[in-house]
Amino acid sequence: MILRRPSLIATCTLLLAVAPGCGSDNDPDPPTTTTTTTSTTTTTTDPPDDEERTVGGSVVGLKGTRLVIQNNGGDDLSFDTDGPFTFPTPITAGDTYDVTIAAQPEGINERCWVVRGTGTAGESHVTDVLVRCSVNPGSIDLGNADRCDPLDPGYCLFPFPNDYFTVPDQDAETGRRVALRVDSMPVNAAVDISAVLGQPPGTVVTPGNVPMNPAEWNRNDGFSPGQMLLTLVPELDLQRSGIGGITHMERSLEPDAPVVVIDADTGERHLVWAELDAYATTDATRALIIRAGTNFKEGHRYIAALRGLRRANGDLIEPSPTFAVYRDGAPSDIELLESRRQHMEDLFSRLGTAGIQREGLYLAWDFTIVSRKNLTERMLHIRDDAFAKLGQAAPAFTVTTVTQNPDSNRSRRIQGTFTVPNYLNQANGVPGASFHYAQPDDGLPDQFNGNGTLQANFICNIPRSAIADGNDPLAPVTPGRAALYGHGQQGTASQVNGASATGDISNLYNYVFCATDFIGMASSDGLNIANLVTDFTRMNTLADRLQQGLLNNLFLARLLIHPMGFGSHAAFQNGAENTSVIDTSDVFYYGISQGGILGAALVAVAQDITRGVLGVPGINYSVLLDRAIGFDQLRPLMNAAYGNELDRRFIFSSMQMLWDRGEGNGYAAHLTDDPLPNTPPHKVLMHVAFGDHQVTHWSADIQARTMGARIHMPAIAPGRSEDATPYFGIQPIDGYPFQGSAMFVWDTGPFNAGTNTGTPPPPTTNQPPRVGVDPHNHPRFQAGAREQIDQFLRTNGVVINPCGNAPCFAE
Repeated sequence: MILRRPSLIATCTLLLAVAPGCGSDNDPDPPTTTTTTTSTTTTTTDPPDDEERTVGGSVVGLKGTRLVIQNNGGDDLSFDTDGPFTFPTPITAGDTYDVTIAAQPEGINERCWVVRGTGTAGESHVTDVLVRCSVNPGSIDLGNADRCDPLDPGYCLFPFPNDYFTVPDQDAETGRRVALRVDSMPVNAAVDISAVLGQPPGTVVTPGNVPMNPAEWNRNDGFSPGQMLLTLVPELDLQRSGIGGITHMERSLEPDAPVVVIDADTGERHLVWAELDAYATTDATRALIIRAGTNFKEGHRYIAALRGLRRANGDLIEPSPTFAVYRDGAPSDIELLESRRQHMEDLFSRLGTAGIQREGLYLAWDFTIVSRKNLTERMLHIRDDAFAKLGQAAPAFTVTTVTQNPDSNRSRRIQGTFTVPNYLNQANGVPGASFHYAQPDDGLPDQFNGNGTLQANFICNIPRSAIADGNDPLAPVTPGRAALYGHGQQGTASQVNGASATGDISNLYNYVFCATDFIGMASSDGLNIANLVTDFTRMNTLADRLQQGLLNNLFLARLLIHPMGFGSHAAFQNGAENTSVIDTSDVFYYGISQGGILGAALVAVAQDITRGVLGVPGINYSVLLDRAIGFDQLRPLMNAAYGNELDRRFIFSSMQMLWDRGEGNGYAAHLTDDPLPNTPPHKVLMHVAFGDHQVTHWSADIQARTMGARIHMPAIAPGRSEDATPYFGIQPIDGYPFQGSAMFVWDTGPFNAGTNTGTPPPPTTNQPPRVGVDPHNHPRFQAGAREQIDQFLRTNGVVINPCGNAPCFAE
């Protein structure tokens, strides 16, 4: 059993601090957990002259029939419904009364108890006896309570994330440590992945009956800043419940919001939206998903509360029996229930202070977000360790191929490898490797075999604006600005050779773009990713290799600006004086799609790069994959491996806890003005495609809010967005040129089916858009966007306005 708080005996003495009315004259709101208490009389009517006093009150929460109560062992009253009562036989002033339950309700597993049921009649009638009824605690199945949370009996690990699945840890920054158990985790089935790999059927079959091993998750001292919240609410109707979806997430901040998440310490509301899983095939497996509109704060504890939830016919949905026991204060002598009682009372108290009363709650639970240290310490450690070992030197590199005049934009293409310390547990950090932890394991990766290295590839393109003709060794040199390029989904460094983005831009504005494979999510990782989606125990192999990939990019950036780096090699020189073709005064970053997503993490941890452009970016992958056509090929493999649809939802949520370590979601809060330790502040420019089929524009909104980017206004033409308040919570740019970080939305315009042009707004469910033209590639073609890149990626760059007083339109 995972215990959150010390055991609490359900007595009046121990409940005085948390249950108003216990041993007092106050009507309990919130309800108490006591059976009877002593009180003095309360009056609402004048007593008769003969000193007779009536004893009465009310019955609340009764759902069964034939409840019988007594006063002083007799004077029976029977009830079939809630309502007021007065015992027929009065007592004399100065006499005592003792209201008890003579017979519990019939027809339903319910238990009633008496609050303020004993006392001495005084000068007034007794009117405040309260008989409360709720779930019979003895009827609750607690057989798996040591590994499953009984608050949501629909699925073992719901609600999730949840501090019920953590344990105290005095060495952790948050004071807690995730403690998932392997016997609670999803178990996979064998899957034939041959077709995805281009092999004959039966060639590659992944192992089955393998439970997810939570060991890597249990290194966390909390949950993801972008964690997907999950629970199961049978028969929930979002519209009848008044729940704000993705187009009306500001609903979560309104006083009567049905779905609320608050900071447990400050009571501040957090921007969220809720949706039902559109991928579920039955209502019985259709999870309620709650997503953060801006990332949760690292190290903070939050309380999620659901209230007033309704079915399609308008009926209220009753909470689970376990939650009802806590909410209603139903007394019990069951140790497993009572050990959590004080903690739940604390949640109700904090919610009450925030204006959310326990009456009417469907569910409430708390969760702690991972600390900044725990989230980023692996990446920062390998960065700092690798550069400390490098010292003042440049990384070692080898030029393997030089191609002169490869296309109309480039005069020279240079390929080769460079050496990087290897922190993965296999030689050369091959796909499928994970971090190497030497013993004793201090939680920080160690260099493989103490001095192991890997060879990372590079491709650099020299624009004709730097050298007019690669075949002319005496052609004068105009050194080009140094920049890294981040490639797209499971691509390679060769995407830097493309014409649309890097080619045209490099020649127009004289950039030397270099790229290396973003290992972890490069084409070489295809087999590992296919294996991963059929066995998510392997999730750390993706996250860890991504972090090694970030380090590889950092070393590549150093090679671009170091005096003994690329510029010292003849392949990067030209002219009579062997002038370097690279301007080594600064280095920048430009990434598109996956390169825009992962680039947020790269820029955030970079010490040499201080400015980056993120093309069609967003956070986080648990949001992105649901709404991306790019997951179409892998989703069937995941579905085959994990047939339980609730297992799949849990996986989508939990995988973010590891993915954070290598993607922008884990670093967005430190991307701009709150830099990580030993890291400079950064500025970024985001180019977003409205209605993007591959990286949902809503994920870019989350990123902009989290990192504090401002937005060009008007961002979108009136009526184009389905949002109730488009770009809610993102501050507008108040003047140009702008000195900070910014987001620009590029719109291809309304969809025209006849001409197959334009893009409609995306679905509001957690599914990808499939209608109209995919605008994913459009921003990079726009002259105004390219001019922005030129003006921004400078040592003292600024954000210019290429769109005037109008939205930005993309052809």
